[in-house]
Amino acid sequence: MRDDINKSNVILRIADESELEKFKTDLQESFKLSAEKEFGHTLDEPIPSDSDIEESVKSDGAIVYQVILNDIIVGGAIVSIDEASQHNKLLLFFILTGYHDRGIGYEAWKAIEKKHPETKVWETVTPYFEKRNIHFYVNKCKFKIVGFFNKYYRDPNHKHNNDFDDDEMFKFEKQMQM
Repeated sequence: MRDDINKSNVILRIADESELEKFKTDLQESFKLSAEKEFGHTLDEPIPSDSDIEESVKSDGAIVYQVILNDIIVGGAIVSIDEASQHNKLLLFFILTGYHDRGIGYEAWKAIEKKHPETKVWETVTPYFEKRNIHFYVNKCKFKIVGFFNKYYRDPNHKHNNDFDDDEMFKFEKQMQM
């Protein structure tokens, strides 16, 4: 059952460096649950890996946001802002599983767009099996699928594993109205 929320209570705050370890743990826990559901077994390694998260945090133009609802951290996002081109990236985005289906993710996404009104294009990726994410980006946030990375069409910006399934990702873009 969907709980209605006061939309004005969903805000973004830049994460303090002291919060990054908890941010990483919360992010991995959120991703783990859906991956384990998809694959039917407990995962040995965290998703995304510690190194993938650290790479995102340290990427050019990175901003780490906490998603706050009524003074409680309920999710987070890492964006990469290219001031010159305004072709910006949503690198990682999550809402804690206990807060799903309340519209918080959508409100958080709208807050990200509002914080970066100069953006011409937003780009993101999500694993092929994340139907919930695909629905969110396409149907709610109005992104378009512009690519499918797989063993035949590799993401040039991603480190590749020997396991091709790990590399199957949809690429999304959202052209912003100017």
